[in-house]
Amino acid sequence: MDALVDAIRYDGLDAEIVALAANKNCPALERARGFGIPALFVDAKGMDKEEYDRALYAALEPRKPDLIVLIGYMRFLTKWFVDRFPGRIVNVHPSLLPEFAGERDPGIYESILASGKARTGATIHLVDETPDGGPVISQKEVGIAEGETPETLKAKVQAVEQELLVKAVDLFSKGKVAVTGSKVVMPR
Repeated sequence: MDALVDAIRYDGLDAEIVALAANKNCPALERARGFGIPALFVDAKGMDKEEYDRALYAALEPRKPDLIVLIGYMRFLTKWFVDRFPGRIVNVHPSLLPEFAGERDPGIYESILASGKARTGATIHLVDETPDGGPVISQKEVGIAEGETPETLKAKVQAVEQELLVKAVDLFSKGKVAVTGSKVVMPR
């Protein structure tokens, strides 16, 4: 979120953050309030997935978001929710999808390192009803250094995630992202 706020305030990104919603009480809610962004805590306790997604929809829909961005969001959305915002939900994933699809932080960086791969990266993708399965908007690779730790790898990947996210939101704000079937098309 901070990268988007900075890009809007200082770099001319033509976007407005209409709300930050979270399914658990977390520091991002307080940071959002500090930026003057409405912070919505939709508590998932006692709800099944669809009940929660209906509550989340009820909180977001009145704000009429053009785009929903999932950053560090540790739940998979139901088809019911995704169908209400077709082609308008993007997720930030800390790997080069389809590698490590469905894995989340904490744990994904340990899995990447244990795989012995020489590279990983970040992916921005549209959300569909499958875990990390929507069409890819953008990806960027980072190398894995000898002796890399989960913490150092996470820092490298998150820097790339922020860069890709700002670019993706910019493309959406300019109407340069379209979906054709299961592919993202970006007209020049």
